[in-house]
Amino acid sequence: MKSIILTGDRPSGRLHLGHYVGSLENRVLLQNDYEQYVMIADVQALTDNFENPQKITESVYDIALDYLSVGIDPEKTSIFIQSQIPEITELTIYYMNLVNLGRLERNPTVKNEIKQKGFNEGIPAGFLCYPISQAADITIFQAEYVPVGEDQVPMIEQTNEIVRRFNRIYQTECLKECKAILSKTGRLVGIDGKAKASKSLGNAIYLSDSPEEIKRKVFQMYTDPEHIHVQDPGKVEGNVVFSYLDAFHQDKEEVEELKAQYRKGGLGDVTIKKILLKTLTELTTPFREKRELFSKKDVQDILFSGTQKAREKANVTMELVRKSIGFSYFS
Repeated sequence: MKSIILTGDRPSGRLHLGHYVGSLENRVLLQNDYEQYVMIADVQALTDNFENPQKITESVYDIALDYLSVGIDPEKTSIFIQSQIPEITELTIYYMNLVNLGRLERNPTVKNEIKQKGFNEGIPAGFLCYPISQAADITIFQAEYVPVGEDQVPMIEQTNEIVRRFNRIYQTECLKECKAILSKTGRLVGIDGKAKASKSLGNAIYLSDSPEEIKRKVFQMYTDPEHIHVQDPGKVEGNVVFSYLDAFHQDKEEVEELKAQYRKGGLGDVTIKKILLKTLTELTTPFREKRELFSKKDVQDILFSGTQKAREKANVTMELVRKSIGFSYFS
Protein backbone atom coordinates (compact mmCIF):
# COMPACT_ATOMS: atom_id res chain seq x y z
CA MET A 1 0.00 0.00 0.00
CA LYS A 2 1.31 3.43 -0.96
CA SER A 3 1.35 6.20 1.62
CA ILE A 4 -1.29 8.88 1.05
CA ILE A 5 -0.63 12.54 0.27
CA LEU A 6 -3.17 15.35 0.28
CA THR A 7 -2.46 18.70 -1.30
CA GLY A 8 -4.39 21.35 -3.19
CA ASP A 9 -5.10 24.97 -4.06
CA ARG A 10 -7.77 27.58 -3.52
CA PRO A 11 -9.54 28.38 -6.83
CA SER A 12 -9.26 32.15 -6.72
CA GLY A 13 -7.48 32.59 -10.06
CA ARG A 14 -5.11 30.90 -12.49
CA LEU A 15 -1.92 29.27 -11.20
CA HIS A 16 1.44 30.90 -11.83
CA LEU A 17 5.16 30.08 -11.86
CA GLY A 18 5.34 30.49 -8.09
CA HIS A 19 2.86 27.63 -7.73
CA TYR A 20 4.85 25.56 -10.19
CA VAL A 21 8.24 25.86 -8.53
CA GLY A 22 6.71 25.79 -5.04
CA SER A 23 4.43 22.76 -5.35
CA LEU A 24 3.24 21.62 -8.78
CA GLU A 25 6.62 20.40 -9.98
CA ASN A 26 6.93 18.31 -6.84
CA ARG A 27 3.40 16.89 -7.16
CA VAL A 28 4.28 15.51 -10.59
CA LEU A 29 7.15 13.59 -8.96
CA LEU A 30 5.21 12.52 -5.85
CA GLN A 31 2.36 10.95 -7.82
CA ASN A 32 4.69 8.16 -8.92
CA ASP A 33 5.43 6.98 -5.39
CA TYR A 34 2.34 7.95 -3.38
CA GLU A 35 -1.44 7.71 -3.54
CA GLN A 36 -2.03 11.40 -4.17
CA TYR A 37 -5.20 13.43 -3.74
CA VAL A 38 -5.21 16.99 -5.07
CA MET A 39 -8.07 19.13 -3.81
CA ILE A 40 -9.53 22.20 -5.49
CA ALA A 41 -10.53 23.93 -2.25
CA ASP A 42 -13.59 25.89 -3.35
CA VAL A 43 -15.24 25.79 0.10
CA GLN A 44 -12.11 27.22 1.70
CA ALA A 45 -11.88 29.89 -1.00
CA LEU A 46 -15.46 30.89 -0.21
CA THR A 47 -14.49 31.93 3.33
CA ASP A 48 -13.11 35.24 2.05
CA ASN A 49 -14.83 35.37 -1.34
CA PHE A 50 -18.39 34.61 -0.23
CA GLU A 51 -19.71 37.75 -1.93
CA ASN A 52 -18.14 36.77 -5.24
CA PRO A 53 -18.69 33.01 -5.73
CA GLN A 54 -18.40 33.37 -9.52
CA LYS A 55 -14.69 34.14 -9.09
CA ILE A 56 -14.31 30.71 -7.48
CA THR A 57 -16.50 28.64 -9.79
CA GLU A 58 -14.87 30.08 -12.90
CA SER A 59 -11.39 29.31 -11.53
CA VAL A 60 -12.07 25.62 -10.84
CA TYR A 61 -11.81 24.67 -14.51
CA ASP A 62 -8.70 26.83 -15.05
CA ILE A 63 -6.89 25.31 -12.08
CA ALA A 64 -7.72 21.75 -13.18
CA LEU A 65 -6.38 22.58 -16.64
CA ASP A 66 -3.22 24.04 -15.07
CA TYR A 67 -2.73 20.76 -13.18
CA LEU A 68 -3.09 18.68 -16.32
CA SER A 69 -0.85 20.96 -18.38
CA VAL A 70 2.15 20.56 -16.05
CA GLY A 71 1.88 16.76 -15.96
CA ILE A 72 -0.37 15.84 -13.06
CA ASP A 73 -1.79 12.55 -14.32
CA PRO A 74 -5.43 11.74 -13.46
CA GLU A 75 -4.54 8.05 -13.73
CA LYS A 76 -2.11 8.51 -10.83
CA THR A 77 -3.62 11.46 -8.94
CA SER A 78 -7.23 12.00 -7.88
CA ILE A 79 -8.13 15.61 -8.64
CA PHE A 80 -11.34 16.51 -6.83
CA ILE A 81 -13.58 19.43 -5.84
CA GLN A 82 -13.89 20.02 -2.10
CA SER A 83 -17.54 21.13 -2.11
CA GLN A 84 -18.61 17.90 -3.79
CA ILE A 85 -17.47 15.80 -0.80
CA PRO A 86 -20.21 16.51 1.79
CA GLU A 87 -18.55 14.09 4.20
CA ILE A 88 -15.82 16.71 4.74
CA THR A 89 -18.47 19.11 6.06
CA GLU A 90 -19.84 16.45 8.39
CA LEU A 91 -16.40 15.70 9.80
CA THR A 92 -15.70 19.43 10.19
CA ILE A 93 -18.80 19.77 12.40
CA TYR A 94 -17.63 16.93 14.66
CA TYR A 95 -14.19 18.51 14.93
CA MET A 96 -15.65 21.90 15.87
CA ASN A 97 -16.59 20.42 19.24
CA LEU A 98 -12.94 19.64 19.92
CA VAL A 99 -11.40 23.10 19.39
CA ASN A 100 -12.06 26.23 21.42
CA LEU A 101 -12.18 29.78 20.08
CA GLY A 102 -8.98 30.85 21.82
CA ARG A 103 -6.99 28.06 20.17
CA LEU A 104 -8.17 29.15 16.74
CA GLU A 105 -7.29 32.78 17.42
CA ARG A 106 -3.79 31.78 18.56
CA ASN A 107 -3.04 29.84 15.38
CA PRO A 108 -0.11 31.82 13.87
CA THR A 109 -1.19 31.14 10.28
CA VAL A 110 -4.71 32.42 10.98
CA LYS A 111 -3.42 35.46 12.86
CA ASN A 112 -1.17 36.45 9.95
CA GLU A 113 -3.91 35.98 7.36
CA ILE A 114 -6.44 37.97 9.45
CA LYS A 115 -3.93 40.83 9.49
CA GLN A 116 -3.19 40.51 5.76
CA LYS A 117 -6.88 40.55 4.84
CA GLY A 118 -7.69 43.41 7.23
CA PHE A 119 -10.58 41.61 8.92
CA ASN A 120 -9.94 43.21 12.35
CA GLU A 121 -13.17 42.76 14.36
CA GLY A 122 -15.18 41.60 11.36
CA ILE A 123 -13.73 38.11 11.05
CA PRO A 124 -16.13 35.73 9.29
CA ALA A 125 -16.66 32.63 11.44
CA GLY A 126 -16.05 30.44 8.41
CA PHE A 127 -12.62 31.98 7.91
CA LEU A 128 -11.65 31.69 11.57
CA CYS A 129 -12.64 28.03 11.56
CA TYR A 130 -10.90 27.03 8.36
CA PRO A 131 -8.08 25.24 10.24
CA ILE A 132 -10.77 22.84 11.48
CA SER A 133 -12.04 22.33 7.94
CA GLN A 134 -8.47 21.80 6.80
CA ALA A 135 -8.01 19.14 9.47
CA ALA A 136 -11.09 17.39 8.08
CA ASP A 137 -9.71 17.64 4.54
CA ILE A 138 -6.50 15.92 5.58
CA THR A 139 -7.82 13.25 7.91
CA ILE A 140 -10.84 12.15 5.90
CA PHE A 141 -8.41 10.78 3.32
CA GLN A 142 -6.13 9.31 6.01
CA ALA A 143 -3.32 11.41 4.56
CA GLU A 144 0.06 10.68 6.10
CA TYR A 145 1.88 13.52 4.37
CA VAL A 146 0.86 17.06 3.46
CA PRO A 147 3.23 19.22 1.35
CA VAL A 148 3.19 22.75 2.81
CA GLY A 149 5.27 25.87 3.19
CA GLU A 150 6.83 26.80 6.53
CA ASP A 151 3.95 29.20 7.23
CA GLN A 152 1.44 26.33 7.13
CA VAL A 153 3.14 24.12 9.72
CA PRO A 154 0.86 25.43 12.53
CA MET A 155 -2.11 24.05 10.55
CA ILE A 156 -0.55 20.58 10.56
CA GLU A 157 0.12 20.85 14.29
CA GLN A 158 -3.51 21.80 14.93
CA THR A 159 -4.71 18.91 12.76
CA ASN A 160 -2.70 16.46 14.85
CA GLU A 161 -4.05 17.99 18.07
CA ILE A 162 -7.58 17.32 16.81
CA VAL A 163 -6.69 13.76 15.81
CA ARG A 164 -5.23 12.99 19.23
CA ARG A 165 -8.19 14.49 21.06
CA PHE A 166 -10.74 12.66 18.90
CA ASN A 167 -8.98 9.32 19.30
CA ARG A 168 -8.67 9.82 23.06
CA ILE A 169 -12.26 10.93 23.70
CA TYR A 170 -13.85 8.25 21.55
CA GLN A 171 -11.30 5.56 22.45
CA THR A 172 -10.41 4.77 18.88
CA GLU A 173 -7.46 4.75 16.52
CA CYS A 174 -9.47 5.43 13.38
CA LEU A 175 -7.75 8.74 12.61
CA LYS A 176 -4.10 9.16 11.64
CA GLU A 177 -1.71 11.97 12.45
CA CYS A 178 0.09 13.49 9.49
CA LYS A 179 3.50 14.95 8.74
CA ALA A 180 4.39 18.07 6.79
CA ILE A 181 6.55 17.79 3.69
CA LEU A 182 8.24 21.18 3.68
CA SER A 183 8.87 22.91 0.39
CA LYS A 184 12.57 23.18 -0.42
CA THR A 185 11.89 26.26 -2.53
CA GLY A 186 11.28 29.70 -1.07
CA ARG A 187 8.43 31.87 -2.29
CA LEU A 188 8.94 33.23 -5.77
CA VAL A 189 9.21 37.00 -5.77
CA GLY A 190 6.75 39.05 -7.83
CA ILE A 191 7.87 40.56 -11.12
CA ASP A 192 7.58 43.99 -9.44
CA GLY A 193 10.01 43.02 -6.69
CA LYS A 194 7.28 42.60 -4.06
CA ALA A 195 7.67 39.88 -1.45
CA LYS A 196 5.87 37.22 -3.47
CA ALA A 197 4.23 36.52 -6.80
CA SER A 198 0.52 36.66 -6.12
CA LYS A 199 -2.77 36.27 -7.98
CA SER A 200 -4.28 39.08 -5.93
CA LEU A 201 -1.38 41.48 -6.59
CA GLY A 202 -1.32 40.76 -10.32
CA ASN A 203 2.47 40.52 -10.32
CA ALA A 204 2.89 36.94 -11.51
CA ILE A 205 3.63 35.05 -14.71
CA TYR A 206 0.83 32.53 -15.18
CA LEU A 207 1.28 29.00 -16.49
CA SER A 208 -1.25 29.77 -19.22
CA ASP A 209 0.27 33.11 -20.30
CA SER A 210 0.99 33.50 -24.02
CA PRO A 211 4.61 33.94 -25.23
CA GLU A 212 3.83 37.61 -25.89
CA GLU A 213 2.52 38.10 -22.36
CA ILE A 214 5.55 36.38 -20.83
CA LYS A 215 7.87 38.59 -22.87
CA ARG A 216 6.02 41.72 -21.73
CA LYS A 217 6.26 40.68 -18.08
CA VAL A 218 9.93 39.67 -18.24
CA PHE A 219 10.91 43.01 -19.76
CA GLN A 220 9.09 44.96 -17.07
CA MET A 221 10.86 43.04 -14.28
CA TYR A 222 12.58 44.96 -11.53
CA THR A 223 16.39 44.70 -11.68
CA ASP A 224 18.87 47.14 -10.09
CA PRO A 225 17.75 50.79 -10.37
CA GLU A 226 21.37 51.94 -10.04
CA HIS A 227 22.54 49.74 -12.92
CA ILE A 228 22.00 52.46 -15.53
CA HIS A 229 24.78 51.66 -18.01
CA VAL A 230 25.99 48.26 -19.18
CA GLN A 231 29.47 48.88 -17.79
CA ASP A 232 28.14 49.76 -14.32
CA PRO A 233 28.52 47.15 -11.55
CA GLY A 234 25.08 45.76 -10.63
CA LYS A 235 23.43 44.21 -7.61
CA VAL A 236 22.21 40.65 -7.82
CA GLU A 237 20.50 40.67 -4.43
CA GLY A 238 16.89 41.81 -4.80
CA ASN A 239 17.20 41.59 -8.59
CA VAL A 240 14.04 39.85 -9.79
CA VAL A 241 15.58 38.57 -13.02
CA PHE A 242 18.28 36.69 -11.12
CA SER A 243 15.69 35.35 -8.67
CA TYR A 244 13.84 33.79 -11.61
CA LEU A 245 17.06 32.52 -13.20
CA ASP A 246 17.92 30.85 -9.87
CA ALA A 247 14.50 29.21 -9.81
CA PHE A 248 14.13 28.12 -13.44
CA HIS A 249 17.41 28.18 -15.41
CA GLN A 250 18.73 24.64 -15.78
CA ASP A 251 22.44 25.52 -15.96
CA LYS A 252 23.25 26.73 -12.43
CA GLU A 253 26.92 27.28 -13.29
CA GLU A 254 25.93 29.65 -16.06
CA VAL A 255 23.71 31.57 -13.64
CA GLU A 256 26.64 32.00 -11.23
CA GLU A 257 28.83 33.20 -14.08
CA LEU A 258 26.18 35.72 -15.11
CA LYS A 259 25.93 36.96 -11.53
CA ALA A 260 29.70 37.45 -11.31
CA GLN A 261 29.76 39.33 -14.61
CA TYR A 262 26.78 41.50 -13.60
CA ARG A 263 28.39 42.40 -10.27
CA LYS A 264 31.64 43.34 -12.03
CA GLY A 265 29.97 45.33 -14.79
CA GLY A 266 29.65 44.73 -18.52
CA LEU A 267 26.38 42.79 -18.54
CA GLY A 268 23.20 44.66 -19.46
CA ASP A 269 19.69 44.17 -18.12
CA VAL A 270 18.35 43.50 -21.61
CA THR A 271 20.82 40.62 -22.05
CA ILE A 272 19.87 38.85 -18.83
CA LYS A 273 16.17 39.40 -19.55
CA LYS A 274 16.60 37.76 -22.97
CA ILE A 275 18.27 34.76 -21.29
CA LEU A 276 15.41 34.53 -18.79
CA LEU A 277 12.80 34.86 -21.54
CA LYS A 278 14.37 31.93 -23.43
CA THR A 279 14.39 29.88 -20.20
CA LEU A 280 10.74 30.57 -19.39
CA THR A 281 9.64 30.04 -22.99
CA GLU A 282 11.27 26.59 -23.02
CA LEU A 283 9.61 25.78 -19.69
CA THR A 284 6.08 26.94 -20.52
CA THR A 285 5.73 25.93 -24.19
CA PRO A 286 5.01 22.26 -23.30
CA PHE A 287 2.40 23.48 -20.78
CA ARG A 288 0.53 25.43 -23.45
CA GLU A 289 0.78 22.56 -25.94
CA LYS A 290 -0.58 20.04 -23.44
CA ARG A 291 -3.32 22.45 -22.40
CA GLU A 292 -4.64 22.40 -25.96
CA LEU A 293 -5.15 18.62 -25.79
CA PHE A 294 -7.98 18.87 -23.24
CA SER A 295 -11.50 20.00 -24.04
CA LYS A 296 -13.79 21.38 -21.34
CA LYS A 297 -15.67 18.06 -21.40
CA ASP A 298 -12.40 16.18 -20.82
CA VAL A 299 -11.65 18.31 -17.76
CA GLN A 300 -15.18 17.90 -16.41
CA ASP A 301 -14.94 14.11 -16.80
CA ILE A 302 -11.57 14.06 -15.01
CA LEU A 303 -12.94 16.15 -12.14
CA PHE A 304 -16.05 13.98 -11.88
CA SER A 305 -14.03 10.77 -11.81
CA GLY A 306 -11.50 12.13 -9.31
CA THR A 307 -14.26 13.44 -7.05
CA GLN A 308 -16.06 10.08 -7.12
CA LYS A 309 -12.87 8.29 -6.11
CA ALA A 310 -12.20 10.83 -3.37
CA ARG A 311 -15.73 10.49 -2.03
CA GLU A 312 -15.40 6.71 -1.84
CA LYS A 313 -12.25 7.17 0.25
CA ALA A 314 -13.97 9.75 2.45
CA ASN A 315 -16.92 7.44 3.05
CA VAL A 316 -14.67 4.72 4.42
CA THR A 317 -13.25 7.12 7.02
CA MET A 318 -16.66 8.53 7.91
CA GLU A 319 -18.06 5.07 8.61
CA LEU A 320 -15.25 4.59 11.13
CA VAL A 321 -15.81 8.05 12.64
CA ARG A 322 -19.57 7.58 13.03
CA LYS A 323 -19.05 4.16 14.56
CA SER A 324 -16.51 5.59 17.02
CA ILE A 325 -18.91 8.34 18.13
CA GLY A 326 -21.90 5.98 18.20
CA PHE A 327 -23.72 7.48 15.23
CA SER A 328 -24.05 4.22 13.29
CA TYR A 329 -27.76 3.71 14.06
CA PHE A 330 -28.73 1.58 11.10
CA SER A 331 -25.71 -0.65 10.62
